[in-house]
Amino acid sequence: MLAPKRVKFRRMHRGHRRGKASGGTEIHFGDYAIQALESCWMTANQIEAARIAMTRKIRRGGKIWIRIFPDKSYTKKPAETRMGSGKGAPEGWVAVIKPGRVLFEMKGVTEELAKDAMRLAQYKLPIKTKFITRREQEAGAKVPSAQEVEAAEAETTTAEPSEE
Repeated sequence: MLAPKRVKFRRMHRGHRRGKASGGTEIHFGDYAIQALESCWMTANQIEAARIAMTRKIRRGGKIWIRIFPDKSYTKKPAETRMGSGKGAPEGWVAVIKPGRVLFEMKGVTEELAKDAMRLAQYKLPIKTKFITRREQEAGAKVPSAQEVEAAEAETTTAEPSEE
């Protein structure tokens, strides 16, 4: 399980999850990636479950990068404890995820296999995510889908008057 080796303070403030990700929003290592569309606290268990789902699907082919790390502790007081008497003991570790953050990257496999593997990983995550490619990123805006291309072609053919 992912966890920091040591931290300066065991108990942390909750912080806030508003706003968009300021860094880690682009693909740097692989060709394909999963990008977060919502904000959440992602636990070390959820990150590990997604990693295992991807590695089992690609069967030791390619390489996977985990672009997030659970470095924030969350605490929990024991059950049936009275209010007060301080903050609870650290329970686990979470990564603060904001919209736009790249979570996982993959390289060395076909696009179809990468899409399937990352779809399995997306099922393990608590937020909505999307599959992105380096090709889309370098092109700038969104690469049109096959349906959008067909719709655009249909509009141009119907808009052109017949030459008589």
